[in-house]
Amino acid sequence: MAKHAIRLKKSQSLSDIDPNKTPGFKGDEAQALAECDALRERLIELQTRLYAEQQQGLLVIFQAMDTAGKDGVIRRVFSGLNPQGVEVEAFKRPSETELAHDFLWRVHQLAPAAGQIALFNRSHYEDVLVVRVHEIVEKSVWRKRFGLINDFERLLAHRGTKVIKFYLHIDLDEQKERLQARLDDPTKRWKFEIGDLAERKLWPQYMKAYHDAITQTDTDEAPWYIVPANNKWYRDWCVLTTLVKTLEAMDPQFPKTPLDVASIKIT
Repeated sequence: MAKHAIRLKKSQSLSDIDPNKTPGFKGDEAQALAECDALRERLIELQTRLYAEQQQGLLVIFQAMDTAGKDGVIRRVFSGLNPQGVEVEAFKRPSETELAHDFLWRVHQLAPAAGQIALFNRSHYEDVLVVRVHEIVEKSVWRKRFGLINDFERLLAHRGTKVIKFYLHIDLDEQKERLQARLDDPTKRWKFEIGDLAERKLWPQYMKAYHDAITQTDTDEAPWYIVPANNKWYRDWCVLTTLVKTLEAMDPQFPKTPLDVASIKIT
């Protein structure tokens, strides 16, 4: 991957990465938006080939703190794709039925089939993030889940599913502005939850939890990419660029047909 695709080192903290920076991109917002249009057309072309090929799948995971833009990036980046080949899943608090199974049960059944792209808005990583920060399970439980997640994602890769994971990286000041904007705008007020303020106070604990989750599960089969996301236009450009490069590496092909096209006459 190019310089825009940041892989977090174990020696780094997330605070070492400036969410205002635009690594790999030289230009202004207008140029980024123009490039996004071209990248989206390329993404549509590659998705068409993936859907026609019916051999590989792509799982795209988005994780972030509140207001970082998971919904927005899914809406803008994937606009125009064939909806038959895309599934979006938002993982909320698990149901009683889901809690009665292992933590990966509800996730595995939503993994993409061959030819499909699945988008996870939050994911199985909540089971090493929220449960850790809020001490819902013991350390001995969530620590073992790193290895189980690696095994699960390796299993998907073995089946032909490429897994890529994005952490949308904003800072406390940016989150404050976005939360205030939700309160100030009546059309966005529905997005605000009072619980967001309590979660905000746990920022240091979440940063530590994210650091460990990312560095413990960043593999060549299922890489993590840190996306500086204070600038929404850069966030979208970075995600689009990474997706296009990923699909180009997967190189899906239109299936060959045994039809003798020259002999077919349509009347």
